[in-house]
Amino acid sequence: MAASELYTKFARVWIPDPEEVWKSAELLKDYKPGDKVLLLHLEEGRDLEYRLDPKTKELPHLRNPDILVGENDLTALSYLHEPAVLHNLRVRFIDSKLIYTYCGIVLVAINPYEQLPIYGEDIINAYSGQNMGDMDPHIFAVAEEAYKQMARDERNQSIIVSGESGAGKTVSAKYAMRYFATVSGSASEANVEEKVLASNPIMESIGNAKTTRNDNSSRFGKYIEIGFDKRYRIIGANMRTYLLEKSRVVFQAEEERNYHIFYQLCASAKLPEFKTLRLGDANNFHYTKQGGSPVIEGVDDAKEMAHTRQACTLLGISESYQMGIFRILAGILHLGNVGFTSRDSDSCTIPPKHEPLSIFCDLMGVDYEEMSHWLCHRKLATATETYIKPISKLQATNARDALAKHIYAKLFNWIVDHVNQALHSAVKQHSFIGVLDIYGFETFEINSFEQFCINYANEKLQQQFNMHVFKLEQEEYMKEQIPWTLIDFYDNQPCINLIESKLGILDLLDEECKMPKGTDDTWAQKLYNTHLNKCALFEKPRLSNKAFIIQHFADKVEYQCEGFLEKNKDTVFEEQIKVLKSSKFKMLPELFQDDEKAISPTSATSSGRTPLSRTPVKPTKGRPGQMAKEHKKTVGHQFRNSLHLLMETLNATTPHYVRCIKPNDFKFPFTFDEKRAVQQLRACGVLETIRISAAGFPSRWTYQEFFSRYRVLMKQKDVLGDRKQTCKNVLEKLILDKDKYQFGKTKIFFRAGQVAYLEKLRADKLRAACIRIQKTIRGWLLRKKYLRMQRAAITVQRYVRGYQARCYAKFLRRTKAATIIQKYWRMYVVRRRYKIRRAATIVLQSHLRGYLARNRYHKILREHKAVIIQKWVRGWLARTHYKRSLQALIYLQCCFRRMMAKRELKKLKIEARSVERYKKLHIGMENKIMQLQRKVDEQNKDYKCLMEKLTNLEGAYNSETEKLRSDLERLQLSEEEAKVATGRVLSLQEEIAKLRKDLEQTQSEKKSIEERADRYKQETEQLVSNLKEENSLLKQEKEVLNHRIVEQAKEMTETMEKKLVEETKQLELDLNDERLRYQNLLNEFSRLEERYDDLKEEMTLMVNVPKPGHKRTDSTHSSNESEYTFSSELAEMEDIPSRTEEPSEKKVPLDMSLFLKLQKRVTELEQEKQVMQDELDRREEQVLRSKAKEEERPQLRGAELEYESLKRQELESENKKLKNELNELRKALSEKSAPEVTAPGAPAYRVLMEQLTSVSEELDVRKEEVLILRSQLVSQKEAIQPKNTMTDATILLEDVQKMKDKGEIAQAYIGLKETNRSSAMDCHELNEDGELWLVYEGLKQANRLLESQLQSQKRSHENEAEALRGEIQSLKEENNRQQQLLAQNLQLPPEARIEASLQHEITRLTNENLDLMEQLEKQDKTVRKLKKQLKVFAKKIGELEVGQMENISPGQIIDEPIRPVNIPRKEKDFQGMLEYKKEDEQKLVKNLILELKPRGVAVNLIPGLPAYILFMCVRHADYLNDDQKVRSLLTSTINSIKKVLKKRGDDFETVSFWLSNTCRFLHCLKQYSGEEGFMKHNTSRQNEHCLTNFDLAEYRQVLSDLAIQIYQQLVRVLENILQPMIVSGMLEHETIQGVSGVKPTGLRKRTSSIADEGTYTLDSILRQLNSFHSVMCQHGMDPELIKQVAKQMFYIVGAVTLNNLLLRKDMCSWSKGMQIRYNVSQLEEWLRDKNLMNSGAKETLEPLIQAAQLLQVKKKTDDDAEAICSMCNALTTAQIVKVLNLYTPVNEFEERVSVSFIRTIQVRLRDRKDSPQLLMDAKHIFPVTFPFNPSSLALETIQIPASLGLGFISRV
Repeated sequence: MAASELYTKFARVWIPDPEEVWKSAELLKDYKPGDKVLLLHLEEGRDLEYRLDPKTKELPHLRNPDILVGENDLTALSYLHEPAVLHNLRVRFIDSKLIYTYCGIVLVAINPYEQLPIYGEDIINAYSGQNMGDMDPHIFAVAEEAYKQMARDERNQSIIVSGESGAGKTVSAKYAMRYFATVSGSASEANVEEKVLASNPIMESIGNAKTTRNDNSSRFGKYIEIGFDKRYRIIGANMRTYLLEKSRVVFQAEEERNYHIFYQLCASAKLPEFKTLRLGDANNFHYTKQGGSPVIEGVDDAKEMAHTRQACTLLGISESYQMGIFRILAGILHLGNVGFTSRDSDSCTIPPKHEPLSIFCDLMGVDYEEMSHWLCHRKLATATETYIKPISKLQATNARDALAKHIYAKLFNWIVDHVNQALHSAVKQHSFIGVLDIYGFETFEINSFEQFCINYANEKLQQQFNMHVFKLEQEEYMKEQIPWTLIDFYDNQPCINLIESKLGILDLLDEECKMPKGTDDTWAQKLYNTHLNKCALFEKPRLSNKAFIIQHFADKVEYQCEGFLEKNKDTVFEEQIKVLKSSKFKMLPELFQDDEKAISPTSATSSGRTPLSRTPVKPTKGRPGQMAKEHKKTVGHQFRNSLHLLMETLNATTPHYVRCIKPNDFKFPFTFDEKRAVQQLRACGVLETIRISAAGFPSRWTYQEFFSRYRVLMKQKDVLGDRKQTCKNVLEKLILDKDKYQFGKTKIFFRAGQVAYLEKLRADKLRAACIRIQKTIRGWLLRKKYLRMQRAAITVQRYVRGYQARCYAKFLRRTKAATIIQKYWRMYVVRRRYKIRRAATIVLQSHLRGYLARNRYHKILREHKAVIIQKWVRGWLARTHYKRSLQALIYLQCCFRRMMAKRELKKLKIEARSVERYKKLHIGMENKIMQLQRKVDEQNKDYKCLMEKLTNLEGAYNSETEKLRSDLERLQLSEEEAKVATGRVLSLQEEIAKLRKDLEQTQSEKKSIEERADRYKQETEQLVSNLKEENSLLKQEKEVLNHRIVEQAKEMTETMEKKLVEETKQLELDLNDERLRYQNLLNEFSRLEERYDDLKEEMTLMVNVPKPGHKRTDSTHSSNESEYTFSSELAEMEDIPSRTEEPSEKKVPLDMSLFLKLQKRVTELEQEKQVMQDELDRREEQVLRSKAKEEERPQLRGAELEYESLKRQELESENKKLKNELNELRKALSEKSAPEVTAPGAPAYRVLMEQLTSVSEELDVRKEEVLILRSQLVSQKEAIQPKNTMTDATILLEDVQKMKDKGEIAQAYIGLKETNRSSAMDCHELNEDGELWLVYEGLKQANRLLESQLQSQKRSHENEAEALRGEIQSLKEENNRQQQLLAQNLQLPPEARIEASLQHEITRLTNENLDLMEQLEKQDKTVRKLKKQLKVFAKKIGELEVGQMENISPGQIIDEPIRPVNIPRKEKDFQGMLEYKKEDEQKLVKNLILELKPRGVAVNLIPGLPAYILFMCVRHADYLNDDQKVRSLLTSTINSIKKVLKKRGDDFETVSFWLSNTCRFLHCLKQYSGEEGFMKHNTSRQNEHCLTNFDLAEYRQVLSDLAIQIYQQLVRVLENILQPMIVSGMLEHETIQGVSGVKPTGLRKRTSSIADEGTYTLDSILRQLNSFHSVMCQHGMDPELIKQVAKQMFYIVGAVTLNNLLLRKDMCSWSKGMQIRYNVSQLEEWLRDKNLMNSGAKETLEPLIQAAQLLQVKKKTDDDAEAICSMCNALTTAQIVKVLNLYTPVNEFEERVSVSFIRTIQVRLRDRKDSPQLLMDAKHIFPVTFPFNPSSLALETIQIPASLGLGFISRV
């Protein structure tokens, strides 16, 4: 297809633009050949007519499809040209925040001017071992490629970092060196990699400075060779420097600084050690204040000085040398302040005692007069004479500056030499990687000698780069067998010849420097005469005769000739150097030891300067020939030689290129200036690389990738079995021009633009398919809509018709209902009218009849009341006189009480109003309410009393009235008598009148009293109502306060619960962190232990090399005994078996342990002796009591005395025997203090062994006696059972069986024997064989025992009652204390009361909890200790007691009337123990651990069999009470497991097998430890198998640590197995075929996502997981441990997948998100199949799941941003932003994520507190736990297979 055919409507092109360099536009119509104008539509919205060049008729560059924009490799672009490269870099830099991009073999690095989190150690680990094309571009990828090629090809490598000042060259070089230091490590313990990195701050301080373009610009070039040994570990480094900018020492441009070291010195001038330097502020020195910018924002020069000094110390530069360096630098600063005074135009002088010069001379240790003289004069030598010539002020200033530059340059070289010495290694260097940090192409407004040298170096580097790129292209074509032709590329050899060839610019410059009167002008004329019009690359400016132009590969550069000769000669006066060489300061002459005299042999002066009068002096003796020879090496000549050496070094290595780009001149972060970027791209050779690639076949596809991508363009019939042939057939149909592509062996090569054409065809095909799909879908949707509308219309019609019918039926029903309603309404109206009239008539009748009846009633009532009134009035009148005095008294009482009540009421009101009263009421609300209630009750009682008094008064009044009535009657009687005595009538009448007055007065008084009573009653009622109201208010307040208290308590409870939950979670996290830290320490310890073993083996080999023969090493030796916290006895006794073979002088560490053991044994024997002595005393007391009883029965005394005497003699002999043994043991221990005392064969050792042997024999004898006793008891039972009258005997035997105390059994048995013996005389009277008497006496003895038990129980109950009383007393005290606290709390405000009560309760509970915990710990310790002691001693004492009871003479046994006893022999019952000999221990360990093959054991035998066997052996050693055997076996087991794992530690099956067995062994030690927490899971039979003599808790901790180490090793093994599969299976492999298409790749070939034969798939991962799971299940691993392993495996899968996703832009697409989610679902299905869903493994995949969802969700609106923020809670903010930045469309239908949306996400996630780390820690190992898992397997049922070769052990 012709290129012009691609210029169709809507095609996008690039057109030049003066501002943006290139601007995008879209064609509005198709282009036809011959058109002179293109109609374009710009992105900004306006149309443009673009005129084509009439000469070239070149069409504008086509724009790549959007899916190709943002590629990792620029060579992957279909259209390779400048605008495409620029746009791709801009999109990656601005939109995706990616600073690295490949351009073929070049890494383009754009300075972001911002710190990015992409250089951490996690990123280094992620790139380590990866192919360069598999990960996103990065400086670490280039470094890894160089490191890998060095190791693979055994060829030296070099990394060439170039770019403008401020582009980031130095930083990139530092990161590359940091990568090598981190990945390779050091070959020695001298930390060489730290020294290599430490050289950076030193070189930056003396070689970097602030410029207008960069705050830390390197003003010199350096090439660092990092040396590696044969194992490719860093052993040293070497540095070469190029072209230090010495002029910066004496001059800085505006806004620039001198070298950093000067400002660091000035900032540190106040330090005590710098006082002698007499420094100050940087603005006080001429050499540091010229730029006017002494401070860099954000940089602390004082801190940088500390870093510089620290780096010098690390590199071995001593403090004295450091102070010497600072002294010379300070001298340079003071030298710059030296001023000159002009005497005339040709001479000058220095003022006397000039302070800056005197300071300089003091610091340099030179003579002031001599230095001041030669600063103002110079020496001129001719053939016959030598002259001293004064110089002008300008010349003196230049000479001073030249001296300062020369001193600094010498000091710089000296420091570089010392750095190289510090980095030099004595080990032979096998290979190296060179890092070249050199200046890029430079062009300024004024370009001088420095820019000329820099651009000359870049010409050489560009030539080497072009040749290397062309060579790679050629090799690729030859490898693929593609016919190729020579590619035309820019060759800059003519430019290099112009500079360095004979009669070139440098040659003419050196020649002019040799001329006596050579100047810059004469040199310029020579250049014009030699090269102008003869070389096309050399030009002359039109308006200048002192400049020239060179056409470099990047651009034309105009150089000003002024200063070239001076800088090339680098002239320094020889006399000044001699003065410095004569310095007393020792370090200064060292700088000039190899100084080449750079002064001119002639008396030439600078141009334009006239010589002064010459003063003849005596000529000096010298060798002018030698001097002239030395002065031939100019700066240009030296630079050319060093550059040739550098190119030879680079040509001998494999180069890797890093081109640093400066995006803008203002140091703005992530700001892209297209103009500046294009200039640098042209200058650094990136566009030349693009041009070379575009000239050939830049686009390359494998056949499988091409088939997968363009399968949509093929028909079914075109698809063949051979992918290669299928691709050929399709391409021949799609692209007719065969020159546009070539078929290689494995790839298809396309010309530029062909991939874009294929993408256009693919997009058109997909678009047509989409249109067809849309057509079908839309038709289906419309038809579905029509049918739905049709159904809806029919439904509506049906419902409308039904509605109309229902309305008509409703009308008919309403008409009929209205008729019925009318009928009933009319009837209702008529009936209602009738009822109203009838009711009215009845009402009238009733009212009339009522009125008549009431009138009659009222008349009768009035008459009755009149009679009553008369009766009462008459009575009242009679009582009036009596009540008068009584009423007056009552009135006075009422007035007084009213007055007192008013006072009390007033007082109460005042108190109620007062604040204190309110507080008291508020504080004691409940008490106040009760008091008020009590007052109300009292007032009610007073009121009742008053009412009673009133009633009494009324009664008195009535009685008085009755009395008066009787008097009246008597008076009436007397009235009749008065008729006789008229005189008495008058007096009576007067008396009546008086009585009437009294009655009226009494009535008035009664009325007033009633009024007062009513008033008092009202006041009382008012007071009661007020009190009730106040009471109600107080109750309400109380309820409110109670409610608030309840709410606060509830809130506090909830808060406490929340805090408790949070604290619990935090404690769990802290516990996991602590457990992880502990396990990491174990891991580090195991690593160091392995390292120690390796070093030990190496040392052993080194020692044993000259000695022939084989030396046996003991396999039980423990290499990590210091690791475990054993007791001194256990720790030291482990090595006894191994150390017996060593010489006696090496046994000293074991003597003390054995001595302590013997002391412990002596203590045990003393305790045993004390116990026996106590028992003897108890026996003697029993004998005395029995003697008292025997006095009553003298006939039995002889036999009892004989028995007791025998028993006493036996006990005394036993006691004497123990005393003798103890004395012998002490004597043996005290005889000697030498180490031989405790050695085997020593007296103490023999005594101990004899004693142990005798004790064991005695125990066997006692066991046999116990067996005889049991048989006798059984025979007695059998003898008693047949007798019917002896039914109580069984009860006796049952009682005997129930007796748990052995002393009780012994006492019962003695009593039984005594009764048998005492009944010898009476046996014939009761029974022939004495059975009845035996039973009777036995019952008596049993009754005595029961009575003693009852008394003991009574005593125990009394003790318990006393304890309960004490508890009750303590509870009472606690109650009183609580009441006191409550009373105190009631006086507090409510809030403080609640807080105080809660605080008190919390404190009380906490104290109780702590007390209980302490008591529990003490009890646990005491119980364990007592159990251990009791198990050892009580058993021996009990057996000895039983044996003594049975130790009866044979004669006595014969005398007893007992039938012969047959002792039945049972079949052998195994006790679950394995017995082996001590010498067979090594054989046991060898067969069971070292040479055991896990595969056979796991398949054929029960899981955990080795663990069971080892534990059964430990049980037997515990049964024998042989602590040495237990210790030796456990130590050998642990060491042997470690040896196996060290030998076969990379085999998953072996590691899993021993992890399972170690855990099982640990569980067995717990299960059979005898601790109640573990015994509750056992059966009764298993509890019988518990360990009896030893507490192996410390060994359990050792085994737990060993299991942790094995688990970590297991994780490392499975990680190494899974690591290669994860990326390929989870990311690259297309599990769902056809979902994701393959995008074109560049020169950096990434891993194919198509499943080849050698690639891993998801099925590979699942198969491997199945293999792991089946192996662990076969080995019988604990289910909980399997869950933890599964969780760790899934974490590794998720972390590695997510890390690679975050570092691979090509994987961040919608289709890849679907693939990941499908793969995760398959992993979850695997978890369900294995019943591991509750293991936490799924949760570890949550970050990966959320990342996949993030790739698939919509990413446009604010709602989408909110959904993303809530969904991605397992991802950090950095990870979310990284995924959004990396999101890449695979098809044209997808869209990129906008920058604004990403900023919205960042704003929303701003407050989230998460880790800034980008990658997950794939090496993280979760802390492992080993939950107790008891075994249900009975130990006695375990069979030992013969295949294990353990025939030497036997079951017990």
